[in-house]
Amino acid sequence: MLSLELTGMAHGGDALGRHEGRVIFVPYGIPGENVRVEIKEDKGKWARAHLVEVLAPSPHRVEPPCPYFGICGGCQWQHIDYEAQLVYKHQIVKEQLRHLGGIGDAPVAPTLPSPDIWHYRNNVQLTADPKGLLGFKAALSKQVVPIEQCLLMHPLLDDLFSALDLAFPGLERMSLRAGTRSGEVMLIFETVDEEPPEIETDMPVSCVLLLKDGTPVNLIGRNHITEVLCGREFRISAPSFFQVNTVQAENLVQTVETFLQLTGTENLLDAYCGVGTFALNLAPRARRVIGIEESPYAIADARVNSQELSNVEFIEGQVENVLPDLDEVIDAVVVDPPRQGCRPEVLQALTKLQPERIVYVSCDPATLARDARHLAEAGYLLRQVQPVDMFPQTYHIETVSLWSR
Repeated sequence: MLSLELTGMAHGGDALGRHEGRVIFVPYGIPGENVRVEIKEDKGKWARAHLVEVLAPSPHRVEPPCPYFGICGGCQWQHIDYEAQLVYKHQIVKEQLRHLGGIGDAPVAPTLPSPDIWHYRNNVQLTADPKGLLGFKAALSKQVVPIEQCLLMHPLLDDLFSALDLAFPGLERMSLRAGTRSGEVMLIFETVDEEPPEIETDMPVSCVLLLKDGTPVNLIGRNHITEVLCGREFRISAPSFFQVNTVQAENLVQTVETFLQLTGTENLLDAYCGVGTFALNLAPRARRVIGIEESPYAIADARVNSQELSNVEFIEGQVENVLPDLDEVIDAVVVDPPRQGCRPEVLQALTKLQPERIVYVSCDPATLARDARHLAEAGYLLRQVQPVDMFPQTYHIETVSLWSR
């Protein structure tokens, strides 16, 4: 057992302290606290510990309202007041850019808060335990923690989840999705043997079976929902990605628009464009927009969503395959890669196009920092970074960064 002073917050959500020259990571701790911990995983230069007792609590420590907090792995920061969560996210972005990106004193703005810090998620994925009960993966294991409610679910999903009465042993996972502005809801089933469940419902809900290759099979209703973002209606198919926090997604779009400063004369590239979230909202301010996306379902959605726009073109394919052969003059770029960040060949092809401005939307500060090093070496200067809190109560951080030649 060790007594430890916690001095910082690490990317990944653990507080950290030092003991005899090595770093100790402590889940559910808060910087500034004195704690008693027990080492659970010793890696030599660093260790991970279990928080046994808080000897001197931080003024930012609050009582978590969720009965599953600390067991379920969905949230990591319910024990921290929201203002402090925003500060730690800002600090983590700055530190990752310094440590991994080699950018000292990066121009990181204060984190943009979410208007809703509970009940904001329009999409949740639940896993079935051996008894068929739905829940989330545990914080420190792969076991499923069955739940009766989740405080992050949007009220539409909360109502849908409460109405579920499941007796289906072949169920592996179930996703609940909502168009928070349209009121439309969807259940997406993933089963062990790809056999559809028998469904009875008196609710207006679409039900889709998602096969292992990603193909959606309609069971009830449609294979998509609609959502309204910045005044535009978006079709979102069952396999397509969409931001989980609709209100903050609008702030994300507005931040990208502000950073790009489009004048109406630019050719804009939107890489990893999904259903067209950025491309379509920016199209009225650009001369031409080209979107690239590998998901055939998201591309189909994007084309439906862009029907009244004549200056938008979508290309289906992996960005690393399409970009090197793109024979266009590109003035500005928005890139929104998955958590793994951009592949090296994407960054190489991107910088070879020599756009004046690149706006990089990231959901992982570590991969942003890694890619930042490449952009800097290619002659781009980091002008601004805006953290946007898409995921209150968790350590996950969305950022928008502006790069110019």
